Amino acid sequence: MRGEDAGRAEVRLRPPNNPLDERAVTWWRTQWLVTTAVPVAVLGVLGALVTPARFWLLLAAGILAAVGLACTAFLPRWWFRVHRWEVTDEAVYVRTGAFWQEWRIAPMSRIQTVDTVRGPLEQAFGLATVTVTTASSKGAIRIEGLDHELAAELAERLTHITQATPGDAT
Repeated sequence: MRGEDAGRAEVRLRPPNNPLDERAVTWWRTQWLVTTAVPVAVLGVLGALVTPARFWLLLAAGILAAVGLACTAFLPRWWFRVHRWEVTDEAVYVRTGAFWQEWRIAPMSRIQTVDTVRGPLEQAFGLATVTVTTASSKGAIRIEGLDHELAAELAERLTHITQATPGDAT
């Protein structure tokens, strides 16, 4: 390393250390149940009302309900094991995904905004999402399933770190 870069720590792809809040599993399960219940209910009502298509509508409702319940039971726990995040003085590290895992790094010098969002279900579970917008064509980095107080502290910490970090000229 030369000159200006000698004082910088190296930012490289590595596994983030922090898990999400355990309540994220229940939050994801609730999302799956709501997302599944609405179309199953519509198909069930249509099946009861439309006699010529009753068999096919109720069959579709049953299949959708079975798939939705299987996803509700298994995917949230799997996501919880995979999803990780970490913030250092140099970068934000995030790993997400289930079948296709995505590892992202946002150097502090590339962060443009930091937002905290709490949807209705997140509020019910005491959770929040921190969105880190960067100068990347890939888009923002989202850390979902954080305790809402931790999310607020994290957003404040990221704001302070990015204000103290000089911009990247590259």
